[in-house]
Amino acid sequence: MSKIKKAVIAVAGSGTRFLPATKTMPKEMLPIVDKPIIQLVVEELVEAGIEDVILVTKWDKKPLEDHFDHNWALANELEKAGKTEKLKEVKKVADMANFIYIRQKGPYGNGTPVLSAASLVEGETFVYIWGDDLVKSRVPFAKQMVDDYDRDGNLMIGVQKVPKEEVDRYGIVKLREGTMEIEDIIEKPAVEDAPSQLADFGRMILNQDIVDILKSTPLGKGDELWIVDAIRTYVRGGGTFLAREVEDGEWLTTGDPFNYLKAILKYALDREDIGGDLKEFIKSSIL
Repeated sequence: MSKIKKAVIAVAGSGTRFLPATKTMPKEMLPIVDKPIIQLVVEELVEAGIEDVILVTKWDKKPLEDHFDHNWALANELEKAGKTEKLKEVKKVADMANFIYIRQKGPYGNGTPVLSAASLVEGETFVYIWGDDLVKSRVPFAKQMVDDYDRDGNLMIGVQKVPKEEVDRYGIVKLREGTMEIEDIIEKPAVEDAPSQLADFGRMILNQDIVDILKSTPLGKGDELWIVDAIRTYVRGGGTFLAREVEDGEWLTTGDPFNYLKAILKYALDREDIGGDLKEFIKSSIL
């Protein structure tokens, strides 16, 4: 069982919930204080030992490529100004990993990025991740997952408990009794029909078996290609696929303006340089 060294990040969405801000800027480049969402995602992967980061993009995602490239003009400007710490920060962004970009092709759906990157991960186990999902945890969640895989060799998907009244917003996992093994995943079930309160989110460890199943998976709900349909087929064929909860942390979606603002606050409040002042501001601003 080889070490996981590659990750595929889905970043081909249009970010329509954030228009007009995302008219010319990818949603994944929206800042969490002073780092774009996508940089936090990549940093999590790097801390898990990932070396090759494959971003599945589309025509308007060039700012992502620019962000993870060297900017010699900026570096020269910072060096002349004596801003050595900032210079180290911007150089580090480009040097974190090997960045590979591939255009998404195929039907709409969250399974398509995997097929677009299939030739780059052929025969390998890899991390698959949404480019706008954050997990704030003491130990990076991708590392928690990769460590589990290194120990047990099981494929898995990240899950988090959600309020019962919100289960109809998510894919909800059904577990085999007394285990964390997935028996089924039900997309947006009615509250009274939900098999649990564990919602899946954009952190997965997949392998060639899932890729092969996905290649023959028909379009599902909304005429989209769903990664959970391939996982369901894998499980029904006798494969073991685990639900993995976050330890000492939480999943923070940035998929809509309200949850994006919540994510900013949670990260900002933990900052040594601004957290204290922000807490005082919030206290003084509550009406």
